Amino acid sequence: MDRSEIQAAFDEVFDQALVFHGYADHMRDYDVFVHATTDPRTGIPPRHLRYRFTHCVRASATSALSPQGWRDSLDDRLVDHERGRDLDGYGWGVRWQALYPGMDLVADSAEARQWSRDLDLPFHEAAIGTNGHNISLVFSDLVVDVIPVGHAPFVM
Repeated sequence: MDRSEIQAAFDEVFDQALVFHGYADHMRDYDVFVHATTDPRTGIPPRHLRYRFTHCVRASATSALSPQGWRDSLDDRLVDHERGRDLDGYGWGVRWQALYPGMDLVADSAEARQWSRDLDLPFHEAAIGTNGHNISLVFSDLVVDVIPVGHAPFVM
């Protein structure tokens, strides 16, 4: 995909549910799994999507919560949706994060430019913002696949 196609794929899942992210089992590519829904009145069924960032040379994830947010969210009951339902703090147990402010390509990334020169392949940098984590990836290409219900990250 070129830059405009990648950004269009990012825009397609703005404010949807990120349900899992991490390196693929072969450890080269980085996967972001999204549960995408529409207004039920449209009749369009939800889709489970895998955004595979190929040749991912760097992945970093940091907390999007402030120190106060963490302080309010340390109770172990918050990792279980039922037990933490009535507690204040970040509800870890919901098992998803809102893709907001969403995914964007970093303009003029020096790191992506260097990898492009070193490997003679196009590289990009993505910034992924959620209400739980901020993820930064340097990768060569993006492949988006519809994943069948029941695939491991979607067993909820």
